[in-house]
Amino acid sequence: MQLDGTGRNGGALGLALLAACGVLLSACGSSGSVQATSAVTDACQQVSAVLSNGPDPGADPVGYAEAQIRPLRQVHTSDKQLQAAVDDLASAYQRFFSTQGADAAKQAVSQASHSVNVICPGAAS
Repeated sequence: MQLDGTGRNGGALGLALLAACGVLLSACGSSGSVQATSAVTDACQQVSAVLSNGPDPGADPVGYAEAQIRPLRQVHTSDKQLQAAVDDLASAYQRFFSTQGADAAKQAVSQASHSVNVICPGAAS
């Protein structure tokens, strides 16, 4: 048995600290967080794919909005924040289409796109 300068067993204390750190690190790397990250990544890829299809948004913004509604409604994820953002974007596109591009609807699309981009950077650019 080795004693450190204070008369305590430094080896046992070190092992106890190492074991405690190991438990904490394994909790941080649990499969739940990996699954959540995977769900977000998959949904972000779906959103990007949806929004990259359809008419040119610059040439036909109303037609583009119409083309995005149904595909966005078909995106489902277990991440509640992302699901809400995608649903809001689909609803904003619906309003934009219904109003033929009214300013208030255009602003709603901009805000909803921003919310999606916070979670999925560049998806709703």
